[in-house]
Amino acid sequence: MIGDIHGCRDQLESLLEMIWQSEGYDARIITVGDMIDRGPDSNEVLQRLGALHRVSGSRLTCLKGNHEQMMLDFLSDPRNAGVRWIHAGGLDTLESFGISSDGKGFEEIAGELQDRLGPDMMHWLRGLPSYWEESNVAVVHAGADPALPLAEQTENTLYWGHKDFRSIPRADGKWIIHGHTIVKEPRIKDGRISIDTGAYRGMPLTAVAVGDGKINFLQA
Repeated sequence: MIGDIHGCRDQLESLLEMIWQSEGYDARIITVGDMIDRGPDSNEVLQRLGALHRVSGSRLTCLKGNHEQMMLDFLSDPRNAGVRWIHAGGLDTLESFGISSDGKGFEEIAGELQDRLGPDMMHWLRGLPSYWEESNVAVVHAGADPALPLAEQTENTLYWGHKDFRSIPRADGKWIIHGHTIVKEPRIKDGRISIDTGAYRGMPLTAVAVGDGKINFLQA
């Protein structure tokens, strides 16, 4: 499971190589969302992961984070969603696509971005899942309501978190791997594994390998 990438292409490439060398090329990979914004190479990250998904199939799952959702909201309703996304790192994403915002309205910018993304990428982004789970492990972007199964969570909770996520343990014993909230180093605590270590701030991009009762962190 790979933490928040935020447009950090070089670290993503290095981490993928580390994962494949450590776990093999058939490794099951899940990204926790926030592939875009803030870092310099959001376009390249989307193209890389989209292409990898096409050849890897079910071996790669990219979850939707709040930043993907903010971009999709902007594309659907640029006038009302533009300010929020632009100030949350969307300007960096536009620059990675070669789109200038100077002297343009949000509607024009959204049209240019949609053209650059193309219909296949738009379809893929809209269809990204909000969580993944298998056995006693689940992966979400931000957090989850500890009182509810994953299938009953709202997308808003999974994208933005829940007030009880860090204070009340889950009764079902499921381990939740998540990003969204930056930690200085990957953290394991009370059934939660936190792996957003702030790659876009010049810190490592973190992955956690889970299998055979073992937990192993990789960083690039």
